[in-house]
Amino acid sequence: MSGRSAKNNNRGSDLFGYFVSGKYKEFHTNQYAESIATGGLSATGGVISDYTDGPIVYRAHIFTSSGTFDVTALGTFGDTVEFLVVGGGAGGGFGSNAGGGGGAGGLRTNLTGHPKAPNESPFTVSNSPGQYTVTVGGGGAGQRGQGSNGTPSVFGPGPVTSQGGGGGGGPASAGTNGGSGGGGGTSPGAGPYAGGTGNRQTGTTNPAPTQGNPGGTGEHVAGVWEGGGGGGGAGGAGGNVTGPGPGAASYGGAGLQVAIAGPAANTTGVGGLNPATNEGQWFAGGGGGAPRGVGGAGSALTVGTAPRSGAGPGAPGSPGTVGGYGEAGTGSGGGGNGWGNPALGGNGGSGIVVVRYQIAELTATAKATGGAISFYNGKTIHTFTNSGTFETLGTWSSPTVEILVVGGGGGGGHDGGGGGGAGAYYRNDAVPVSHPAPFVVTVGGGGGGFPAGIGVEENPAITQGSLSQFGPSYQASGGGGGGNGGAPQPIGDGQPGGSGGGAARGGAPHPGGTGTGDTGGATDTNSPANGFGNDGGTNPGGASPSYGASGGGGAGSVGTGGALPTGGGHGGAGLQIPTTFRNPTSTVGFPGPGGSGYWVAGGGGGGVYQGAGGSGNPGLGGGSGGPYAGAGNGPGLPPNNGFGTAAQTNSGSGGGGGSGPVGPPATGGGGSGGSGIVLIAYPS
Repeated sequence: MSGRSAKNNNRGSDLFGYFVSGKYKEFHTNQYAESIATGGLSATGGVISDYTDGPIVYRAHIFTSSGTFDVTALGTFGDTVEFLVVGGGAGGGFGSNAGGGGGAGGLRTNLTGHPKAPNESPFTVSNSPGQYTVTVGGGGAGQRGQGSNGTPSVFGPGPVTSQGGGGGGGPASAGTNGGSGGGGGTSPGAGPYAGGTGNRQTGTTNPAPTQGNPGGTGEHVAGVWEGGGGGGGAGGAGGNVTGPGPGAASYGGAGLQVAIAGPAANTTGVGGLNPATNEGQWFAGGGGGAPRGVGGAGSALTVGTAPRSGAGPGAPGSPGTVGGYGEAGTGSGGGGNGWGNPALGGNGGSGIVVVRYQIAELTATAKATGGAISFYNGKTIHTFTNSGTFETLGTWSSPTVEILVVGGGGGGGHDGGGGGGAGAYYRNDAVPVSHPAPFVVTVGGGGGGFPAGIGVEENPAITQGSLSQFGPSYQASGGGGGGNGGAPQPIGDGQPGGSGGGAARGGAPHPGGTGTGDTGGATDTNSPANGFGNDGGTNPGGASPSYGASGGGGAGSVGTGGALPTGGGHGGAGLQIPTTFRNPTSTVGFPGPGGSGYWVAGGGGGGVYQGAGGSGNPGLGGGSGGPYAGAGNGPGLPPNNGFGTAAQTNSGSGGGGGSGPVGPPATGGGGSGGSGIVLIAYPS
C-alpha cells in the first residue's frame, strides 16, 4: 500500500468504476458501496472516508471520540490494517511572567512509507470476534498554574497506546512528562525551568517507537527577556527561551503529517492545516510558550511566519486572556499564558484514532472534494469534523446539496455550575450549488469548561462555543456557557447561544441563557435561518444545604431547572441527524433512547453544591431524553472535587457543570463543550 496520498490526481472523491477481472466496469455509487464486502474488509465504526490513491481505493474509519472498530468479514486484500493513534494534547500553563506550552499527545502509526512505520508491527484483525475498542484521549485543561496532562488514546486489543501530552509549566515549575513534554514555566529571578521529556513506549516492539519529543526550557532574566518554553511535538522538540526578541525559541515543537484519512493535498478536514504547504492531516503539534510563542502544527517554520494551525499560540497575558487552544482531533498542545490576573493557559486538543485498509481497485471520477467522503443509499456524503473547503469539480451535476451544520457546544460552569448549551442545529435540504463554487466550511470549537478555583471576575466568554458555517450564508451559532456557582449576576446566569447555558445554583435567582436558535426543533424538517435551539434551565434560588444548578438547552428541548434540594437539572434533548446521513457503517453523533444513534446538540447537565449535611445528584447530559448520552453529564459528587464531564467531540453538545464539595476551598471545574460538525450530501 502507498503510504501517502497527497499527490493523488483522482482527488479521493466520487467512486464509479470498479476493477473486475482486468476490465473497468461502471457502477452506480450505491451499488459499488453494497459490493465493498466482496473486495476488502467489512467493518463499522467512526466517520467513514472512502478515497483513491491511483487505482487503489481505501476506506478510513476516523474516530474523534471513543467507540468500537467492528470487523464483520474479511476480504480479498488481506487481514491487516494501518493505524494512526494520537493521544490528547496537554493544557498550557499560566506563569507569573510566562507559562509553558502544553506538550502534544504521543503519536504512533504503521502507515506504509511513513518514517515512523518501521518501528511498528503489522496490525492483524479478525472477524472472530472482530471487536476492537477505540479510546480517544481528551485534551488537558489549561490552568492558572501547571497545565493538565492529556489522556491516552488506545486501539486494541493489541493494544496500541499513545500517551497524553505533558502539561505546560506554571510559576517556578518545569514542564510535565508525557507523549511529548510540556514547556517549562518561569519565575522572576529564578530558573531556568526545564521542559518535560517525551514518551517512549516500551515492551510492544523492538526497537520501541518514539511517541514524541521534549518540551523547551522556560527562562526569566530581569530586564532582558522572559518566556515559557514551547511544548514538544511529534515532529520536533519545543523551543528553549534563550534570549531577547520575539521569543522565537518558545515556538511549539513541530507536528507530523500522516496522510491516512484521505488525500492530504485536498484538505480532508481531518487534522490540522499547515499554512506553509496548505495541506491537512498534520497532528500532534506542541503549544507555544507565552508570551510570544506560536503553536507547532506542521513543519518547523522559521521565525516571523504566520501562526501554525493545530496547536495553541502563547498569549500575551492581559487580564481575562486565555492561551490558544489546541485544535480538537489533532492531539496538539494548548498555548501558555503570561502575566495578567485572571488569565489561563489554553486547553489541549483531543486526540484521534484512524484505521485504514484497502477495499477495492478501480478508476475514479470526482464531483467534489473536501471532508471525509463516504457513500450511502445513492448519496455522496462529505463529513467535516474540522474546518476545510467543499469544492465542486468539472463533473458536478447536482443543482443543490443537503446540509446539516451544528455549532460548537458551550462549556459548563464551576462550583455548582450550570450545564453548557448545545450549538444550534441548522438543516437545509436544498442549498443551491453550481460549478465552480468553493464553499469555505468552518467547524466550531467547543467552549472551555470554566476552570476550578478562580475568581468570579473572570470573563465567562471563555465558555462560549464557536460558530459553524457552510459558505457565507448558512451557519449555526455556538452554545452558551453555563453560569458559575457562587457568582453574582451576570456571571452566575446562563449565557446566551444557539442553545442557552444553564443557570448556576442558588441562593440568588439566576436565569438560564437565551437560545438564539428557534424552538420546536424536529428531526425530519428543515430549520429556520437561525437553526434550532432552546433556552437553558433557570434557577429560582433559595437557601438550602444542597442545591442544584440547571441544565443547558438542547436543540430539541429546554434545559431542566435545578431541583431544590435534590440535585442538578438535566440538559435539554438533542436531535437526530437526517436519515440521509445515517450510514450504518458510520458512527456520527452519539447514542439516544432505546439504542438509537446519530444524536447531536444535547445540553449539558447541571452540577450541584453541597453545604454541611447536604446531598443531591448532578444532572445528566441531554442527549435525547434518557439515557442522556453524548452531552456532558454533571460530575460525580464530592469528595471527588466534582469536575464536569466533557461533551463528545463533534457532537455540538454542552459540557457538564462542575459541583462544589462539602466546604471550601476546592470546587469542581466545568466540562468542555463538544466541537461541532458539518455534513453535506448530494446524489452520486
